[in-house]
Amino acid sequence: MTHKHIGVMLMTYGSPATLDDIPVYLKHVYGGREASPEVIAEFRRRYDLIGGSPLLRITREQAAALEAELNHESSDGTTYHVTAGMRFAPPFIADVLPEAAKDAQALVGIIMSPQYSPIIMSGYVRTLHEAVEDLGRQDLQLQIAEDWHLQPYFLQALAERVHQALERFPADVREKVPVLLTAHSMPKRVVEKEPDYIQALKDTATAIAKLVGLPDERWMFCYQSAGHTPEEWLKPDFADVMPELHEKGYEHVLIAPVQFLADHLEILYDIEVGAREQAEEHGIFFARTESLNTSPLFIKALAQVVKETLARIPATSNA
Repeated sequence: MTHKHIGVMLMTYGSPATLDDIPVYLKHVYGGREASPEVIAEFRRRYDLIGGSPLLRITREQAAALEAELNHESSDGTTYHVTAGMRFAPPFIADVLPEAAKDAQALVGIIMSPQYSPIIMSGYVRTLHEAVEDLGRQDLQLQIAEDWHLQPYFLQALAERVHQALERFPADVREKVPVLLTAHSMPKRVVEKEPDYIQALKDTATAIAKLVGLPDERWMFCYQSAGHTPEEWLKPDFADVMPELHEKGYEHVLIAPVQFLADHLEILYDIEVGAREQAEEHGIFFARTESLNTSPLFIKALAQVVKETLARIPATSNA
């Protein structure tokens, strides 16, 4: 199938634009329920500490870089326009859709999480499908990317970040630094319904360790950013790992997220502040990998995801 113009939407969680937007933002996240004053105050403290989230700015930069990459690679006259839509904060997915779909014969949606979960990601899928239906464009063909956690350019981009981070350690310790490959923790009740999602996270971590050339004893997969609820969350958390590293005599650690694609609260607070405090409390020098953001290799990965997703559109019309 051929198309003359393709719309692409990068979809991510979203973040409050200002500290005063936090209550409304959390209400969206909680499905219409008001957050407690304590939760609002804690989020306000964290966002204030990191100077606000750059997630929207970076996602828009990723969209612009992807659009340039797709149009540069296009050899058949097809043009692309890439937009960014947020699930829980402006600009919302539905509000961005008219721009994304303008003059397009097909629309590709990409959830900015390489590891796909039909349960966890269902909100994005439903929101985009409903927005397309409300648009009334019967001619617009929609296809949403699913799993791309082993996309070669994506893995290379992460491996590149790990190599770059290790190079910043002193030469005499560089080959000994333990590497923690992290992913967002989830309530155990959620992932018990979908074990393939957790396996995908672990498979990504294993693939990166292999690309970097890390022996098994130098790396481990663990979680971060667990919620403050009484239910059981997946472990081990990096907070549990720091004292273990100290007991084994390690004096350095590198944290490398395998799931987050841009700087935001989970990176700039949970890792930069929380993990750093945990490490330093145990006498361990801390470092983290630079986020992918607009890494050229990562943008190439997204371009491949777009093309592979387009190829799944049935060749029944708009040929």
